[in-house]
Amino acid sequence: MRRLLTLWIALSISGALSAQEFGFGYLDVDRLYDTIPALFYNDTDYTPTGRYGWDAERYRRKITQTAALIDSMKLPIIALYGVENEQVIRDISAATQHDYLYLHRTLNALDGMDFALLYEGDWIFPELVETGRRTLYVEATFDRDTVAILLCTDERLVESNIEEILAARPNLPLIVAGRISSVDFNRLGLIDRHAAATHRGWGSRRRRGGWVMRDRIATSPSLGHSEGGIYVRRWMLDETNASPIPTFIGRFYRGGAGSNLPVFCTLRLENEE
Repeated sequence: MRRLLTLWIALSISGALSAQEFGFGYLDVDRLYDTIPALFYNDTDYTPTGRYGWDAERYRRKITQTAALIDSMKLPIIALYGVENEQVIRDISAATQHDYLYLHRTLNALDGMDFALLYEGDWIFPELVETGRRTLYVEATFDRDTVAILLCTDERLVESNIEEILAARPNLPLIVAGRISSVDFNRLGLIDRHAAATHRGWGSRRRRGGWVMRDRIATSPSLGHSEGGIYVRRWMLDETNASPIPTFIGRFYRGGAGSNLPVFCTLRLENEE
């Protein structure tokens, strides 16, 4: 528990960023379904009469917890994975105290899980949005700088996706986030922002063997070289084992926000005054 609290103190977001810097976060919300049966895939487990008894109250509780976590991070842009549809991300956005806009696209995955972005719309402007197999690609203008964002949970395809983006847009700064631990970022000329945290034995998810960095962020060198962190607060953890409180353990309802901790990093824009 003491080691986990050291991680909490060392890697939590603190202090104001300079005008040239901004924080970027990524959070797997761990299967945030609505309560309505889907037409094109089987989500009956996450319905009021299904295996998990996923009713309006449990849905509302997870929306509230997810929104509170996002608010506490105070980031101008955060990517989410594991939302079922646009209504879910709309509910999260409405529940936050921060004035976020959202971007959502349907991935047509067999489990119904999608990506979404919450962002400050007064200086971040998505201009190009494309979807692929478990990927979301966005080109967005951050004030005067255009940055590419690739979100991915399929490690078999992420390297080829990165290579394609770098070949087509070699001068465009790139942020890659998601389940991308197997990628050789050095070969691709990118910086793994969570390499140091991984080396220290820290992670975004707790398993029997310890912490694993299941989710991480990598970027082009032009976006700076600061280390990425794992975001955690005491209220997110089970006091008995210092693990994130899951929504379910098997079929047993625990009522937590999920088993994954958010990851984040501080990025620097080249042309910002």
